[in-house]
Amino acid sequence: MFFTVIMRSIRIYSFGSCSLVLLFILVFSCSSIENDAFSERVKISLREVGNQLLLSNQDSTSLVLPVIALKESEYRLSFQQPLTFEPSNLVFIIQNTFQKSLLPQHYRVEVIQCIDNEVAYSYQMSEDKESTIIPCAGRILPESCYTIEVKFNRRVASIFGRQTIILIVFFGLIMVLAFVIYKRTKIETIEVTDENYSKIGSFHFYAAQNKLIKEAVEISLSKKEVELLEIFVANPNQIIKREELTKRVWEDNGVFVGRSLDTYISKLRKKLKDDKTIKLTNVHGVGYKLEINS
Repeated sequence: MFFTVIMRSIRIYSFGSCSLVLLFILVFSCSSIENDAFSERVKISLREVGNQLLLSNQDSTSLVLPVIALKESEYRLSFQQPLTFEPSNLVFIIQNTFQKSLLPQHYRVEVIQCIDNEVAYSYQMSEDKESTIIPCAGRILPESCYTIEVKFNRRVASIFGRQTIILIVFFGLIMVLAFVIYKRTKIETIEVTDENYSKIGSFHFYAAQNKLIKEAVEISLSKKEVELLEIFVANPNQIIKREELTKRVWEDNGVFVGRSLDTYISKLRKKLKDDKTIKLTNVHGVGYKLEINS
């Protein structure tokens, strides 16, 4: 029975290990997917911000250049032609566009002059109004080449996103269920007594489970092999007549059944051959005997 407990434990722990590996793969895959999706939303939103700024300049022909991701959670918006705008208008356009795109409302914006990379205007938005800093925005920025850089101040693609949390909870429940099944199986296995198997030399014979076990090696038995072996185990070192064996196992005594008996005896010999202290011998013209030398 110890072997059975070990094998079931191995199966449970193997399942648990595979589940954990799969969980980590899914977590980091989802994290990567969430990051990519967030980055695309930001780029689309910033292009919309650029388009609205150009329209506010009565410019419907020049282009908004591709939005560049500078680093994690930091992006740059640039324009084909110089432009002028009022900072308060920029604040409104960005806030309104980000809200529509369901982007985080905690970010910093810097308007940078292309000519010298100096910051011409900057402000900080936060979900906490006390942390929001918007300097005087009434002064119109003169027409020039500007880039607008936006940096989000929170980890927008945390591995603890909503989808990831759902996955963790789901796999956690699976692990708990597997552990409960393992504990119940272990208790049931440990409670099984020695009455459930018979000792044949170095073999453990489990008739109900159709198997022999020797040194952690499991040997499967057919139904007929089990029935024959049960008779021999109940009568060790005694001659069992062929007629009795065929009648009890096959309920017949024909020539064909007699040959089947010989075939199954041969199969049992092969499965018991690893233990030299036991021997299934043929008593010519009479029957068979299971010899056990203790």
